[in-house]
Amino acid sequence: MIETVTTAPFMGQLGAGLALGIAAIGSSLGIGAAGRAAAGAWSKEARAGVGLRFTYIILLGMTISQTLYAMIVMNKINETMKNPELLAQSAGVLLAVGIATGIAELFSAWMQGQIGAAGIRGMSESEGKGFAFLLIAMGVVETVGIFAMVFLLGLIPKAA
Repeated sequence: MIETVTTAPFMGQLGAGLALGIAAIGSSLGIGAAGRAAAGAWSKEARAGVGLRFTYIILLGMTISQTLYAMIVMNKINETMKNPELLAQSAGVLLAVGIATGIAELFSAWMQGQIGAAGIRGMSESEGKGFAFLLIAMGVVETVGIFAMVFLLGLIPKAA
């Protein structure tokens, strides 16, 4: 019994922390990829004497949402941990949900940033055309992050 009392909170806290931390890495990777592409496009546009496009900010900022989705899962894990009996029964699930959330959101954000980077380069070459299609493509990978959050939230036990 003593082992469960000390191990369960650790596993729950680890799951909560990993969900957010791993997802934030993905958002950072996505922002970094799209941000580098935006910097290059803005430099090219400045040399050409044309106005700098704000739409690049939208494309590079979209990956932040996956960190928000992980924060929602983290908060639900923390809420579940307030019930000692539920925590003792579900510590492994909380850890698994945290890890799965972090990994799913990492790849969703990272790939969204890759699409954004390619889109920024494409828009730069095509005088800004294709923005709506890029938003749709990025929205498709965003949906993966939303689905991961919703389905993994469903695995977290609820107090009776």
